[in-house]
Amino acid sequence: MNAVRPRPGTREIFKYKKYWAERFGVAPMLPMSREEMDRLGWDSCDVILVTGDAYVDHPSFGMAVIGRTLEALGFRVGIIAQPDWTSAEAFAALGRPNLYFGVTAGNMDSLVNNYTADKRVRRDDNYTPHGAPGKRPDRAVIVYSQRCREAFADVPIVIGGIEASLRRIAHYDHWSEKVRRSVLLDSKADILLYGNAERAVIEVTQRIARGDDPRELFDVRGLALVRTQAAPEHREVDMTSIDDAPERAARDDDHQVIRLPSYETVRDDPEVYAQASRILHLESNPGNARPLVQRHGDRDIWVTPPPIPLSTKEMDWVFDHPYARAPHPVYGDARIPAWEMIRFSVNIMRGCFGGCTFCSITEHEGRIIQSRSQGSILREIEDMRDKVPGFTGQVSDLGGPTANMYRMACKDPEIEKSCRRLSCVYPTICKNLDTSHKPLIDLYRAARGTQGVKKVSISSGLRYDLAVESPEYVEELVTHHVGGYLKIAPEHTEDGPLTKMMKPGIGSYDKFKAMFDAAAAKAGKKYYLIPYFIAAHPGCTDEDMMNLALWLKQNGYRADQVQTFTPTPMAMATAMYYSGRNPLRPVRRTGSERVETAKGLRQRRLHKAFLRYHDPDNWPLLRETLKLMGREDLIGNGKLQLVPRWQPTGTGKTGGNGPRRRSSVPAAVGGKGGPAGWKLPHRPAELELEAGSESGVGRKPRAARRGRAPR
Repeated sequence: MNAVRPRPGTREIFKYKKYWAERFGVAPMLPMSREEMDRLGWDSCDVILVTGDAYVDHPSFGMAVIGRTLEALGFRVGIIAQPDWTSAEAFAALGRPNLYFGVTAGNMDSLVNNYTADKRVRRDDNYTPHGAPGKRPDRAVIVYSQRCREAFADVPIVIGGIEASLRRIAHYDHWSEKVRRSVLLDSKADILLYGNAERAVIEVTQRIARGDDPRELFDVRGLALVRTQAAPEHREVDMTSIDDAPERAARDDDHQVIRLPSYETVRDDPEVYAQASRILHLESNPGNARPLVQRHGDRDIWVTPPPIPLSTKEMDWVFDHPYARAPHPVYGDARIPAWEMIRFSVNIMRGCFGGCTFCSITEHEGRIIQSRSQGSILREIEDMRDKVPGFTGQVSDLGGPTANMYRMACKDPEIEKSCRRLSCVYPTICKNLDTSHKPLIDLYRAARGTQGVKKVSISSGLRYDLAVESPEYVEELVTHHVGGYLKIAPEHTEDGPLTKMMKPGIGSYDKFKAMFDAAAAKAGKKYYLIPYFIAAHPGCTDEDMMNLALWLKQNGYRADQVQTFTPTPMAMATAMYYSGRNPLRPVRRTGSERVETAKGLRQRRLHKAFLRYHDPDNWPLLRETLKLMGREDLIGNGKLQLVPRWQPTGTGKTGGNGPRRRSSVPAAVGGKGGPAGWKLPHRPAELELEAGSESGVGRKPRAARRGRAPR
């Protein structure tokens, strides 16, 4: 799926009439203080974006993308970054915005950012100067919105970004262990924008500027609004009954709306929650999705269809804005870890049609791939070369949510428009999907040929089941773009959890590894694959984890960076976790597939311990479990055994929750941790004010989007 050309009847986002304030020109940095506003000649801001991240003026940061996009259409945009939320004073620092406050938690969900998968408080925050923790509140969208309302009660509030986007309807909240209502109600905001929201935020801003009521914009795609009265122009399709929901009801006109089970019902009935999750995901294709409505008490949450993806020309316009490509000067020389990670990387596309159930990309960015042109990408590389201090000719990544879906698309736009598949590659690659890697190979070669570029690395997650379709791509990748290690994510080895993840079987990994090793040998290189796995995913049993540990040992891997499943709002795997049912299939009172899930802290730690079978701190827990499983034959010092009988002095006291290690490295390499200078891969995030999201505030690292603890 791809959005190369604008869709018929869709206005291109750069063709809107510019606002009168265009006369003030382009700001070197969007202002964060009244002094900066005075230097720009502004008496006020039209839009003020409030974000939980430090302000970095770079296209990998949502507040910059939305701010610069609105600026390009003539609006004056100010930034309030990581404000003191204990009072309204910081939210009044730039004065009263003329149009609205745009509120986002930042590039990451605030709860994922503040807590580990096991709900322990994190010790750092990559989006904060010096990595300091505690600079954003829990449930930041709600808290920030409340303070904005206290500062200026009459100013509309538009919320967006990953936190709001994934909470647009009733959702299971892992941190409170209950189903919460839509964040639109809890924040008391006027509008919620979801998904990649440049198109929506531009339309909303233009409409508010001309005096429209922000609470009545029901014709704008990509929004959630509160509705207190029925919509007589729409015909409801009732999907509130778990046994009678006509989920395959065809869309016969443009006036259908899907009635989801109410908040109160999904709160009290996990099985109905699973069915509601299934319906939501089936209604996610912009080509055929219908509005959704969900009752909350005496009000409805009305969710308009997903936004039309951006064309290549529109993507280029968004990324060609005059970004300073640096943190705001207010931070001085402070190191912002997230900025350091993506400083020399380039985002080439958005979206992912993989459909992994633990991943938030589908709910947030969608399955349609939105790609930039090669010219736009090369211009950014040149801009990075010329503007960013410290550039040595090393481009750290050309990628996106995945490394190798650039320009991939459905072969037939009409088929794409009507498709209701949850994945284009699972259980097999769709015959209508164009999997050509040629545009990506051409891009790699052009990037390598750019003056001043010495090396282009690929650090984004590689979809290896697609890569094996193009031996030429694998050879190009290995010969020119791998620096010793390549990270990929099979996530598991066993069919049980893999079917619940919608991931390919381990055979696809084996096929790719054979191609990778052959290409490395041909190039005269000694390279290694670093596989990542998830612990405690729904559908995963203790036996599955034991088998994965045996596979790791047999293949010489020691997984020191352990990823534990985090039930993020709206993900299908979260519906499995909460309900114990499989929403990948129809959910009924009788006959629904049940899903086993590790929920208790001890079992979740056990699953992590299996991944780190080589850590002596985990051995007591593993010995105890293997005995209970009747697998005492795996205790001993043999090559086919998992843990020894002996225990090193001073170890085994942490109960399978030992200290963090540096990285995953094949044992055959002989290393402990990773190579010197090993850095985290670039995981571009979605724009925050996405619905307020790309509408303007922040994007989320891929790790957090995918329902796992960030590495």
